[in-house]
Amino acid sequence: MSQKILLTSKEVNIILHRLACQLIEKHLDFSDTILVGIQPRGTFLAERLKQLLENEYKVSKINIGYLDITFFRDDFRRTEKPLEANKTKIDFLVEGKKVIFIDDVLYTGRSIRSALTAIQSFGRPSEIELLVLIDRRFSRHLPIQPDYRGRQVDAINNEKVKVSWIENDGEDGVYLITN
Repeated sequence: MSQKILLTSKEVNIILHRLACQLIEKHLDFSDTILVGIQPRGTFLAERLKQLLENEYKVSKINIGYLDITFFRDDFRRTEKPLEANKTKIDFLVEGKKVIFIDDVLYTGRSIRSALTAIQSFGRPSEIELLVLIDRRFSRHLPIQPDYRGRQVDAINNEKVKVSWIENDGEDGVYLITN
């Protein structure tokens, strides 16, 4: 197994600032916008963006939630091992709001399809956008594209993209892992 660094901690930080600025350009004060981190790994990115927006760019009152898609996946009953669900935490209405799904890696698009189904349980958003740190553009199974992307990566199927977050893994970085 080999590991190649795609993004250093400094590069991740630069990309996070760029994504935050793009969000401000489109959503201004975030009064009608909700950030929704896709469980489990999208929550780290969503939290970091919220912190940047509030602390560095002085945007106040950002609604953030976490969405678990475990039981909405199309491969839900196709595995032998028991599934472990994460917590959904959406304690506000999404009806008529602009929702930004946030995930670390966009791969096949199936997780986002599941999130589109899951969010309907909380109301009907006026608009849904997608923000990802890494877009594996040649791996899509569904016609789903990000509105905001940190970096595009061309990885073939036996390669994995691993995003490390300082909060969970002790460092920020993105790696290409080949088996």
